[in-house]
Amino acid sequence: MKYLHLIWAALWRRKTRTILTLVSILAAFLLFGMLDGVRTSFANAGKSAAGAERLQTGSKLSFIETLPQSLQARMEQVPGVKMVAYANWFGGAYQDPHNQIFTFAVSDNYVDMYPEVAVSPAERKAFEQTRTGVLVGDLLAKKYHWKVGDKLPLQSNIFPNRDGSKNWSFDIVGVIHASKPDDKQMLQGGILMHWKYFDESNPYNRGRVGWYVTRVNDASQSDRVANAIDALSANSDHETRTMTEQAAMAQWIKQMADVGFIVVSIMGAVFFTLLLLTGNTMAQAVRERTSELAVLKTIGFSSVSVLGLVLAESVALVLLGGVLGLGLAAVLGPLLSAGTGGMVSMPPVPASSWAIGVALMLAIGLLVGLLPAMRAMRLNIVDALAGR
Repeated sequence: MKYLHLIWAALWRRKTRTILTLVSILAAFLLFGMLDGVRTSFANAGKSAAGAERLQTGSKLSFIETLPQSLQARMEQVPGVKMVAYANWFGGAYQDPHNQIFTFAVSDNYVDMYPEVAVSPAERKAFEQTRTGVLVGDLLAKKYHWKVGDKLPLQSNIFPNRDGSKNWSFDIVGVIHASKPDDKQMLQGGILMHWKYFDESNPYNRGRVGWYVTRVNDASQSDRVANAIDALSANSDHETRTMTEQAAMAQWIKQMADVGFIVVSIMGAVFFTLLLLTGNTMAQAVRERTSELAVLKTIGFSSVSVLGLVLAESVALVLLGGVLGLGLAAVLGPLLSAGTGGMVSMPPVPASSWAIGVALMLAIGLLVGLLPAMRAMRLNIVDALAGR
């Protein structure tokens, strides 16, 4: 610590270069914090305590294949099953076709499957009694300033209605909230409509179900229940695959994209570029201070001390930019969650991301400073003072 003033002075010897390098490091770790937050958000999908008691059943062939609605009654007879609900993907867009919103056509008991969300009794009753009624997540309601009683026009990129158009009109009859203030649920960023209305109003569905959600009496019996449910449709034209909610969510995400692989690939490219940029900065800084380093050795600094000073400067540079970047990511994460209407629920840079980030900062700092530091350590005093 007694050499901190020397390290700090060397770091700011070329202020413009240092600031530009810090901005690059900040941008890299900001990107790391945001992308790791997205990865964590997807990885944690379906991991709630309530989710452990839920199973999801879909087509064994493909997630776009539908199942017969009549399968519900048979699933309810399986020992260990507490309740069965079902849903279809609707594919809703609000105002603009690119503004996609999670919209599901669900059975009447679908909300009962999710004790982590809450709907007031009056709004729940209104939903049951209104054919065109929908429940909207509180995050969406806040984002678009929706309120109970509003008409909600949606476009479906998949299902036309009876008149052949893909324009649908709904009535907002209730708002979905988290049952606990600190709970996060995808339904808070989605819309629920009646499956019966959906089924009767488009010519394609015809009594088919996208997936089933089963609540079991005992989570420890989930594997047995899942195998029993799949046995109901074995060797039929609608064979099923039942898995935990977490596994189903992970599989669904991977069919769209391998989020973990994408994050690692992007960050690998970013940090490789950062290594080259920061390494060049440190190499230039040491070359410019050759005579100064020689003076340090002349007045009694050992070669190991000079090595340590250069390495400390490199680590300090990366740590300063990295901590600022992760700190900014921690602030922007919740803002992004609010901006996406809860569809991407990003944690404010968890402790695990901070630990990985700091480890990367130290590793990058040591790596890019190692060669310049070795050069400084081996510096010959006479040659350096002579400018050779």
